[in-house]
Amino acid sequence: MLAEFFDQAYRNRARLTLLTASGTAPRWQRHGLKASASLQPWLQELGAGGGTPLLAALEQARQWLQERQRRYPTQLQRCLIVTDGRLKTWDALQPLPCQTLLVDIESSPVRLGRALLLAQQLHADYRHVETLAEITR
Repeated sequence: MLAEFFDQAYRNRARLTLLTASGTAPRWQRHGLKASASLQPWLQELGAGGGTPLLAALEQARQWLQERQRRYPTQLQRCLIVTDGRLKTWDALQPLPCQTLLVDIESSPVRLGRALLLAQQLHADYRHVETLAEITR
């Protein structure tokens, strides 16, 4: 899914900012740079699983988006959040200041459905990764 997203961004000459939430703290991977083929090796090394600092990443993304909108008011921003939503607890979240899509990647036999709740609180469009796969076939 991300490979297709990167390819589409490259074809559209879009700028990307990537913030990952893994390990103990969010990490900025790219800042407002044009999409390029150099994203593919990074994607191959991307890990998953375990606890993530998703809430801290969402707050950093919110601050970055607000600053970007101040600096470039005519630029269109969109946010893609890819998560399984497996957080234990969280306070109510503020919506991000742009159009947001949350892709739920929860695939365990017992699904908690927390990504849908996250999407609702963020006022984000919600899609499960399985429905995206159906669209691209």
